[in-house]
Amino acid sequence: MIERRELYIDGQWVAPTSDEVITVDEAATEDIIGTVPAGDVTDAERAILAARRSADLLAEMPISDRADIVTAIAAGLREREDELARIMAQEVGTPMPSSLRVQVGLAATVFETIAEAARELPAEERVGNSMIIRVPAGVVGAITPWNYPLYQLAAKVGPALAAGCPVVVKPSSVAPLATFILADIVDGLGLPAGAFNLVSGRGALVGDLLSSHPQVDMVSLTGSTGAGVQVARAAAGTVKKVALELGGKSAFLLAEGADLDAAMAAAVRGCFVNNGQTCSATTRLIVPQSLLAEVEERVAALVGAMTVGNPLDDGVDIGPVASAAQYRTVSKYVDMGLEEGTLIAGGPGRVDGLDRGYFVKPTVFSRLDPGATIVQEEIFGPVLSIVAYDEGIEQGIAIANDNDYGLSGAVFAEDIPTAVSIARRLRTGQVAINGGRFNAKAPFGGFKQSGVGRELGHHGLLEYFELLSMQFPSADDLGSFGQTV
Repeated sequence: MIERRELYIDGQWVAPTSDEVITVDEAATEDIIGTVPAGDVTDAERAILAARRSADLLAEMPISDRADIVTAIAAGLREREDELARIMAQEVGTPMPSSLRVQVGLAATVFETIAEAARELPAEERVGNSMIIRVPAGVVGAITPWNYPLYQLAAKVGPALAAGCPVVVKPSSVAPLATFILADIVDGLGLPAGAFNLVSGRGALVGDLLSSHPQVDMVSLTGSTGAGVQVARAAAGTVKKVALELGGKSAFLLAEGADLDAAMAAAVRGCFVNNGQTCSATTRLIVPQSLLAEVEERVAALVGAMTVGNPLDDGVDIGPVASAAQYRTVSKYVDMGLEEGTLIAGGPGRVDGLDRGYFVKPTVFSRLDPGATIVQEEIFGPVLSIVAYDEGIEQGIAIANDNDYGLSGAVFAEDIPTAVSIARRLRTGQVAINGGRFNAKAPFGGFKQSGVGRELGHHGLLEYFELLSMQFPSADDLGSFGQTV
């Protein structure tokens, strides 16, 4: 039982305003494994004002010193990786090998690559008679989700601190425990008091205040498209910067001539990572009609061979979804799929032998209409939809683009040049080419209802700056100014 009784505000652990707590369930057992404070608007206000007071001090720190602190956070995560991985396996349901590699390892990598990008950032740009410098955007409100608690935190806190922006973090109430460990790591690293603040609480209270508060200069949210609309609406009143990484219903587009075994292995991996609880998961498999039967056979075999169980156990491929609410949501879509398509793996009902926990069978539906509900809407669970096209790759591209989201995608073709030519025509933020793997230095973000802005690497770092242009009497006058950081 992990009991966190305090919030991290203004450089210290402090008592919350109320005694109310948020309970955290273990996804595999439904047992309560922890509690955190249910912070309210008074706590959030304290954190925002503390961040505001620290803004000048943090901005005045050399960017190399800020980068060193971001690197130190990564080192702290790696030192406690076993503890963190176990917590997120319990909170989120991620099997332990993936929890170590992705939940913790990727988070640490993001902090490291952001620090690297900060050290490489040019101090200034000269254009004609103007000198252009980057200044911190200001106080940042960071609202993070439950599916990747540390990775998403790293994608916001890393660039914010590196850029010189104080941050107030509100973690998801479903999976907040790892965020408190990160705050333990940050404490004592030499940041000005108020540069990092943690306020757990309900989104309707803390999240709304971060979005609307006039002393918050930027708000960054990862969450559902509906949550993103609410944040953007709340932020509009104070005309603050908004970065939104939202939902996805990404397509895996198979072309004629592709290596079918390699492609289907990549397709299944891309859909079912983190038990399907991934916004960029490729949950729409779009294939030529001529290959449909072979695709179904291979996918059914791969998914049928998956082991479902407690994510703390060895050999588990699929753990539970994170909460009772998510279990109900995914189950509703599985029932819907029985009416809309042909079931080829998994299906409704509890997993044999698992009477407790939020376990959903890894499920695949095929022979679906491109407009079917389970093809169009984000399910956020271990459910794959297969759609066939019979009029050539042009139709396949059209089906892939016919969706409100545009976060991610994949193309598997006979060769890489062919795959690239197809990928260029997809309206999505990133595309895996013939099994290409995720790159923490590449920009991540989406088109359409998948969001606004980019995270990761130097593109993500630049989101946390504003540009200041100084106009000189002539270009010659710039020569007397050396580069400063």
